[in-house]
Amino acid sequence: MRRRSLGKTGLQVSEIGFGAWAIGGNAHGNSYGPTDDAKSVAAVQKAVDLGVNFFDTADVYGWGHSEEVLGKALEGRRDQVLLATKVGGDFYHGQVRANFDPGYIAFALGRSLHRLRTDHVDLYQLHNPPAEMMADPATYEVLEALKAEGKIAHYGVSVHEPMEASLCLESGKPEALQIPFSLFRQEWIDEILPAAHRAGVGIIAREPLGNGFLTGKIRPGQRFPPGDIRHHWPGSMVAGRVAAAERLSILTKPNRTRTQTALRFVLAFPGTSVAIPGAKTVEQVEENVATTDAPALTEAEIREARTLYAKDFGL
Repeated sequence: MRRRSLGKTGLQVSEIGFGAWAIGGNAHGNSYGPTDDAKSVAAVQKAVDLGVNFFDTADVYGWGHSEEVLGKALEGRRDQVLLATKVGGDFYHGQVRANFDPGYIAFALGRSLHRLRTDHVDLYQLHNPPAEMMADPATYEVLEALKAEGKIAHYGVSVHEPMEASLCLESGKPEALQIPFSLFRQEWIDEILPAAHRAGVGIIAREPLGNGFLTGKIRPGQRFPPGDIRHHWPGSMVAGRVAAAERLSILTKPNRTRTQTALRFVLAFPGTSVAIPGAKTVEQVEENVATTDAPALTEAEIREARTLYAKDFGL
C-alpha cells in the first residue's frame, strides 16, 4: 500500500483509506442500508491487514454507531492506524441539528473518544459548518485549544462545494479538507486542488465511488431500503447516475474494475492525499485495496473522463 502526505500535517496516510459512513448502519437514516456489525468489524480488520491506515468516520454516522464499530474493530491496533472523525451534527438533543458551539464541540469530542476507545484522534473535522464560519479564524480557536490539550493532533473541515473550500483556505487554519471528489464531481481539479497543494492542506476524497453508482453494480429502477440516503432519490436521478456511470465504463480495463477505475481517477491528481471509499464487507475492502496495484489511468483516459464530465456525460 503506497502512502502519501496529508498536507503539512506530517501524517503519512495510505492512499486508499476506509470511509466508515456505511458501517454506521441505517437505524437513524442517512446511511447506506442495513449492516451486519460482525461483517463490519471483519472488514475494518481486513483493511488494517492489507495496509490501510486511515479510517474516517463522523459521530453522527449511526448516531455514534460507526465510531463504536471502529473502536471495537481497532482495539489493540490503535498504534497501527490514524483515526479521523467529524463533529457538528448534534444528535444528543432530539432530532439532528447543526451545532458548532465551542462547548458542544469539546463535549462531542469526549463522547467520540469514548466510543473510539482512544485518548486522541489524529484528525478532527468540522462537519459541513455554515459558510460564514469557514473563513473566520475564530471558528478554529476551540480546535486549537483541543490540540493544545493533546486530544486532537490535527484538524480540518468537511465541505460540499468549491466555494466553501476556498473560504477555508482563505482562513489559513484547516490542515485538511474533505471534499466529494469523484468522476461525477470533478469541479475541484482546476482551482481547489492546486490551491490546497500550495497551502500545504491535505485533500481527503470522499464519495469517490459516487454513492456506489461508479461501481457499476446499481441498475436503472433499483430501489433502496429505508434508512439509505438514496431511498428518497427520484427514479430519474437514479437512472441518470446509472447512465453517467455507463458512459464512464469505457475507461474500464480487464485488469481494472469500475471501482478501481473510479479510485484511480481521484488518485491521479497529486493534490489528493487519500481516497476513502466505503466498505461493509471484506470483499469490498479487498477490491478497494487492490486499486493500488491496478493500472493507473493514462493521460488520454483522464482527458476522456474530463471531456465526458464537461459534456454532462452526454445526458
